[in-house]
Amino acid sequence: MSETVPDGAYSVGNRLEKRGKVVSSATPGRGQLTRTVILRAGIDFIDRHGARDLTMRRLGSSLGVEAMALYHYFAGKDDLLDGIVEQVIDDLDSDPHVLAEGADGWRDYLTRLAHGVRRMALAHPQVFPLIATRPPAAPWVRPPLRSVRWLENFLASLMGFGFDAPAAASAYRSYTSFLLGHLLLEVAGTGDVDSAESDSLDPTEFPTVVRLKTELSSDPGTADFDAGLQSLLTRLDPEEVGRAADPAE
Repeated sequence: MSETVPDGAYSVGNRLEKRGKVVSSATPGRGQLTRTVILRAGIDFIDRHGARDLTMRRLGSSLGVEAMALYHYFAGKDDLLDGIVEQVIDDLDSDPHVLAEGADGWRDYLTRLAHGVRRMALAHPQVFPLIATRPPAAPWVRPPLRSVRWLENFLASLMGFGFDAPAAASAYRSYTSFLLGHLLLEVAGTGDVDSAESDSLDPTEFPTVVRLKTELSSDPGTADFDAGLQSLLTRLDPEEVGRAADPAE
């Protein structure tokens, strides 16, 4: 039996906790298992506990089944982690703001896609590092847009907006490098800060660091991301690249 729980609540076993959606107050059980149910449970587990604590036994327990039941769907933990990464990336499909269709030019498309990836990273800060470290589908597919399908969408969209093949490939490399570097740093700062440890620095040994502690610990958030993104887009502009390559201009 399903019930609507208060905003920010989710179910763990028979217990309701914070998340904001309609959930079942009972675990699914073996007969209700599907690959998607397991992946969703795995994402939820990592969100709460981190990937290091994920085991087939613990995930099975959270679903109310024996670990062996999960092996009908996944060969082991590595296969499960790969599936979790694919699921999180595939969830971008359900974000209407990230698709090229309806975008007002390539800048709008890349801006909206970047913010969609950032929303995904901040929603799953414990999962996002896996996107950077799990083996890719092919050696030339880069995180965080690490599926061949998203690579196809990205390259075809840019070429549809007028990029030639070298410019589209170069944009993919620069764009993914920016997203990965910025968002890995951003999600790394989403955990609790140990104030005792941060206050233990010796001001005589590290005077500049201690003096700038407030500035260093401030979170510029979206503004910093937007500034870096717009700077990148200016560098990717085919017209700007063409002018820079033509010494006559």
